[in-house]
Amino acid sequence: MIYEIALLPIHEEHIEQFKRAFAEVAPLLRRAKGYGGHMLAPGIESPERFNLIVRWASLEDHTPGFEASEDHRVFMAGLEEYFSEEPTVYHIEGTAFTTEKHSDQNSIFDKASPMS
Repeated sequence: MIYEIALLPIHEEHIEQFKRAFAEVAPLLRRAKGYGGHMLAPGIESPERFNLIVRWASLEDHTPGFEASEDHRVFMAGLEEYFSEEPTVYHIEGTAFTTEKHSDQNSIFDKASPMS
């Protein structure tokens, strides 16, 4: 599994509008080939910095796949007015969030339904 991690800096005065806008465009992400779930959460120390974590079947499903699509263009167009600066995006590979108690290498993403 590949995890896309996007750090989304949002104008503080537009946080609630951003959350609503994300909920509106999230279906475009959910229907992408290779999509396996996502989580969007504000930072605890900096609530204007949102973290978007998306699980993809492969790097190619995200880029160029989703990023080259019309759905991605519409997805970004619905969000970009809320960014206070350019988002940072990177990828990691492997299993996430295992514990000693449950060391079967399953991720919390495998146990939870996709979140908005």
